[in-house]
Amino acid sequence: MSDKEKVASTLAKALEINLDSCKYGSIVEIGAGQEVARNFFKAGAAAGTIAKTMSAYDMQVSDDIYGAEETKRYVSRSRLMKMLDKEYEGVTNLLTEVRPKNTTFFSYAATVTAKSYLQKNECHGWIGIRLQLYPQAAPSEIILHVRMLDNEGGAQQEALGILGVNLIHSAFNYFTKPKQIIESLLDNIGNERIEVDMISFSGPYFEETENRLMNLHLVHSHLTHAIMFNPKGEVQVPSELFYKQNILLIRGTFTPVTKVHQDMVRCGQQQFHEIEHINANKTLVIAELTMASLTVGNEINDADFLARVDMLNTQGYTVMISSYLRYFRLREYFRRYTKQQIGMILGISNLDLIFTENYYEGLEGGILEAFAKLFPDNTRLYIYPLKSAGQEKLVTVDNFQPPKNLLHLYKHLIENGYLIGLNNVDEKLLDINLANILTKIQKGRGDWEKDVPEVIAEAIIKKKLLGFS
Repeated sequence: MSDKEKVASTLAKALEINLDSCKYGSIVEIGAGQEVARNFFKAGAAAGTIAKTMSAYDMQVSDDIYGAEETKRYVSRSRLMKMLDKEYEGVTNLLTEVRPKNTTFFSYAATVTAKSYLQKNECHGWIGIRLQLYPQAAPSEIILHVRMLDNEGGAQQEALGILGVNLIHSAFNYFTKPKQIIESLLDNIGNERIEVDMISFSGPYFEETENRLMNLHLVHSHLTHAIMFNPKGEVQVPSELFYKQNILLIRGTFTPVTKVHQDMVRCGQQQFHEIEHINANKTLVIAELTMASLTVGNEINDADFLARVDMLNTQGYTVMISSYLRYFRLREYFRRYTKQQIGMILGISNLDLIFTENYYEGLEGGILEAFAKLFPDNTRLYIYPLKSAGQEKLVTVDNFQPPKNLLHLYKHLIENGYLIGLNNVDEKLLDINLANILTKIQKGRGDWEKDVPEVIAEAIIKKKLLGFS
């Protein structure tokens, strides 16, 4: 049998919980029926597990039970936490004295907006469980943000019902292995139906759990294509982070962040705001790493990943980790959440790859289809020049040589403002050899220190980052 065939069915997982007399709690769901509770009842023996189920759809009823929501946003983390607070406190206060001493209480809650006949908004939700992982323990929590990808409301409800059973079952069974909890979330569903783009672990058994690594595992396990961290290193929900924001992105490996990266962002910001006539306060500057740059084989160096995120955060950047290799996929991702301007900063050496036709194998329309998807609206590439070894003249968008058969396409993109050369660059920095800096770092202190921001050099030396010896 394959691993997929060995996965227990949803009803088998629910029955396993139902037959464990120690596990007892409540299930409250708003926005997509009561599909999680239904699975437990359908499995049988639910009286051994379910103390209460409820679905408070009316906003006034919901406010009466859980308190008013100041933002009037009922599908939010704030509402989910109010639900968990109320339900967990109610179950434990009422039943702790009358239930067996070996009872481990839990409360599962979900507030979602699923597809309906009248609405065309984003189908997403907040889902969580608060539970005791041993009798009379302080509670631990697992919180998720999900996107529902089915095109029909009934299918979304079904998927959420399975997801809820998976979360409850894995939280009780795999709490010592949080990555296994993540890998179990989409059992019997598949990532074509549900996307999990944020997860948070907290509480006694998760004190040593690094939430940034857990969210990285969401991408590594194909539960989502991208995760986000704000400049404080806190995990963010993309839909909330990008809302009505202009996006300015720089892609790199950042091993380490150098003064060249700083100059690219400085020049990019200046021209992005001037050309687009936009407010700098409405622009989100993102440093993006691809999963390909973080993995060796199929393994991720956790310390290396955290070091790169920490270094980027010191520069005030929002950090994005994605599984996207092609630039037009990034644009499609951002367009889910914002209709504002998008700019991508890249070194001119990246144009060689962008204008390589083999790079677009698998696309029916090849490079033309890729460019049509990259530049349809409010999206531009900002190109940083290059100084070739032994050459005094800079390579810029004006003298870059694309393949001969693509020259007219290149000129079209230049003349129509899709490719924009960055000016006012600090040419003294163009002698920095990015490829050699990591090798120098691994040999210890040296002249590489002048090529990176002072705070980055201090962190590398003090914390022995990136293999510093």
